[in-house]
Amino acid sequence: MLIFNHLINYSYLLQPLCFLCAWLLFALFISSIINSIIDITYRFQTMHQIPCYSCRYFTNNYHLKCTIHPSIANTESAINCFDFHQESNYGDLSQLR
Repeated sequence: MLIFNHLINYSYLLQPLCFLCAWLLFALFISSIINSIIDITYRFQTMHQIPCYSCRYFTNNYHLKCTIHPSIANTESAINCFDFHQESNYGDLSQLR
């Protein structure tokens, strides 16, 4: 009962404090969402730099993704792969001209 009386006596201080705490929590929530969006866009850009899907050594098989470097296939380590060769379409004879 004694604590309740003190809270009533100091309610003019608690109202602005609770108001600021609520806005602080809201600002933290919004900043968390913004940081998540920034992280997602960075990850999206990084994953689209991986050249494995257009490499001639990529097998698209779950057990052996790449015949040269199976441990780094489809990872960020494969971005600067020295053995990357663009898959060429040998069946298209219109490029021979």
